[in-house]
Amino acid sequence: MAREETSRASAVLALAIVFLIVSSGSMFGHHGTAVSYHQDQELVIKGIVTEFAWRNPHSSLYLDVTEGPFAGQNYAVELNSPGVMLRWGWTRSVFKPGDELTLTVNPSKTGRAVGECLNCTVLINGAEIVEPR
Repeated sequence: MAREETSRASAVLALAIVFLIVSSGSMFGHHGTAVSYHQDQELVIKGIVTEFAWRNPHSSLYLDVTEGPFAGQNYAVELNSPGVMLRWGWTRSVFKPGDELTLTVNPSKTGRAVGECLNCTVLINGAEIVEPR
């Protein structure tokens, strides 16, 4: 009888460990952006939207820059997740190809045409869209 109880206790312990590992995966899967972007710097980007990808974990916005140090380049902007943007009232159609944008990003630490706009001001065709902070 003791052998069965030990075996059962081992099986329960093994299942508990597997459950903890599987359920904590999302906790370890999250990443911070401070490693990739200058959190203490801001860069104003002006350009024309070429693509908007509404996806998790972060949406992406691509625009052809018309002014400044990245003029003539396609700039990639990391945005918040669709769930967060929905709470702001933004939808998958908030940015459309051809829209003229002005936004303030935290630029990439690599110096490439990449930035993040997680809590920034965005102007679409001259009108500000507001997001809660």
